Amino acid sequence: MRIGFFIILFFPFFISAQSTLSGTVLTTKGDTVIGANVLLEGTYDGATTDLNGFFSFRSEEQGAQNLLVIYLGCDTFRQTLTLPNAALRLAPRLKESASALQEVVISAGSFEAASDRKKAVVLTPIDIALTASATADIAGAIATLPGVTRNGESGQILVRGGAGYETRTFIDGLLVQNPYNSSVPNVPARNRFSPFLFKGTMFSTGGYSAEYGQALSSALILQTEDLAPQNNTGLSLMSVGGGLSHTHRWKNTSASLSGSYSNLAPYFALLPQNIDWIKAPQSGGGEMILRHQTKKEGMFKLYGSANRSAMRMNYPDAFQPEQTTPLSLLADNVYVNTSYRGQINKWTLFAGLAYTWNRDSIGSDFAQNKIQQSAQLRFTLNRSFSRSFRLKMGGEYLSGRYDEYFRDTDFSQFNVQRKEQYGAAFAESDLFIASKIVARVGLRAEHSGLLQKTNLAPRLSAAYILGQNEQVAMAFGQFYQNPEYDLLRRNTDLQFERATHYMANYQRIRNGYTFRVEAYLKTYKNLVKTDPDTYLSNNGGDGYARGIDVFFRDQKTIKRGDYWISYSYLDTKRDYRDFPVSAVPTFAATHNASVVYKHWFSGINTAFGATYAFQSGRPFNDPNTNAFNSGRTPVYHDLSVNASYLTNLGGHFTILYVSATNILGFDQVYGYQFAAAPGPDGRFAARAITPPARHFLFVGLFINFGQRYKAAETTKVDI
Repeated sequence: MRIGFFIILFFPFFISAQSTLSGTVLTTKGDTVIGANVLLEGTYDGATTDLNGFFSFRSEEQGAQNLLVIYLGCDTFRQTLTLPNAALRLAPRLKESASALQEVVISAGSFEAASDRKKAVVLTPIDIALTASATADIAGAIATLPGVTRNGESGQILVRGGAGYETRTFIDGLLVQNPYNSSVPNVPARNRFSPFLFKGTMFSTGGYSAEYGQALSSALILQTEDLAPQNNTGLSLMSVGGGLSHTHRWKNTSASLSGSYSNLAPYFALLPQNIDWIKAPQSGGGEMILRHQTKKEGMFKLYGSANRSAMRMNYPDAFQPEQTTPLSLLADNVYVNTSYRGQINKWTLFAGLAYTWNRDSIGSDFAQNKIQQSAQLRFTLNRSFSRSFRLKMGGEYLSGRYDEYFRDTDFSQFNVQRKEQYGAAFAESDLFIASKIVARVGLRAEHSGLLQKTNLAPRLSAAYILGQNEQVAMAFGQFYQNPEYDLLRRNTDLQFERATHYMANYQRIRNGYTFRVEAYLKTYKNLVKTDPDTYLSNNGGDGYARGIDVFFRDQKTIKRGDYWISYSYLDTKRDYRDFPVSAVPTFAATHNASVVYKHWFSGINTAFGATYAFQSGRPFNDPNTNAFNSGRTPVYHDLSVNASYLTNLGGHFTILYVSATNILGFDQVYGYQFAAAPGPDGRFAARAITPPARHFLFVGLFINFGQRYKAAETTKVDI
């Protein structure tokens, strides 16, 4: 667990500002501009103009900065400023655009948060850190958005009736092979990465760009930060471990090193667990980040991480759940991501390389050792040929290898080795068709050397402006994905699994309010089925998912408060794997809802957060009945809270962070495990699958050396 490692990087977002920027935004005709986005380019510092066109915000940025004012129907205003400056009074004037289409954003299927504020800003790094139920975990925060089913037994992101493997994570456009820490079934894992590594977060629930592939349901697309803003040294002392980090900033370069260690044994000694631990989870790791801005305004980035974790427990037997057997896990992971982005004549070039090596060694009365590694090369070229036509194209190549060794209780064993040579190319254009209509048309081609199959995946999306910051959008696309390696043990004569997405939405973002509603239909073909007698696989499966998602966020009504509400309705069935009939899968829930609230109490220098989550019962298969997957778990409830107190300790900026989940002690059941054979009474014995503990309590003290918190200068934390 590396919560502290995540929150160390959270310091700069709380340090008091050095400059106050304010003013009134008008058009060149003198009209008041309401709801314009005013920000410093490449930062999260900014504000939205009020009913009088007025804005005011603070920033700790230094040196030359570009002020941007973005508003639908007007050309983007840009002004170069020099910071710090105690107070700057500005008077931006916006010119009406000859083509308002440049500000249209196709929103179908996507939740975006980026420094480009014209997009649908939903979750920033601060949002993720202060979402009470997430405990600074990216996947945990994403679970509060519509379209996502909570999956407490795995911790993974499950979207619109899709399994966990159907959602893929991309960092700077490059696929992340193992985005979650390794774990064992029914013990949840966290996302490996800190939210503060990223300046942009796009979560697509479907219909995403032709630029990305190998994801049947969803894509989590993360864009890393550029140069670090300043020198920084951080120390974390936590209830589960500790961490240390240092960042150094030069003029055009920044470098960071950090390390962390966690051991849950002391914590488990204080708070009893539902798992019989022999050796509580332990982990240690480090990260390295290098950023360099070239003379031609290009940006080179290098990120690397390494981690080792271990745990040992008495685990319920797969065939007799009332009995336990020792189970151990030793896991190692190495990840490297390097990229360059810059200009070549009129083209924007991106080139990147990612490498992953992951090993999971599981020991019990059996032994299993799995090593998965991959290297990916990727490039894109992007250019605007005119105000009405933009083109992006690119390609990628991935070389992957999967090695598995398994020895069973009867000393039988098998070895599996699979090699993949995957290539893809895509082209995508934005077409500004009329004064209020924009379309995006794309085509992606993929080839799998392992499957010896090729596909063509068309993508189409469009948006129509209804009014100021208001639009409707639609999207269609076909998406392909290789079967999981576990399904290729016996035979590789399979096809790509395929999903087709249809969706339409309405979105309004104005004056601190965001509202969107989206309806969707997703159909599956060529899902992998497994023969229970021979264990051979085929592509005879299919399925569907349909429903509606609703999202509302209010950042204006409550002073220093921010909340959002999300709701999802899901109707889904599929016939895949060993399902005897088409049925609702065990990871799908019909109703999902979340309410997230955050508030900054300036008088006590504290940020408070609370999250309530509701989920209707999920299916499970009870062998004591004749109907497959007809059982339903109890309804899921969770109320979680957190608080961050800002102060100075020994003259150094310090955060005391406390987080607690399920504070009302709801009984949470994720499913049931049944015995392989009936007992003397003719019934199959069962064990409820529950969280490792009813509550999780986290306490951390985070010290930022060389920085000082000045409460008198802080009027609001950007929550």
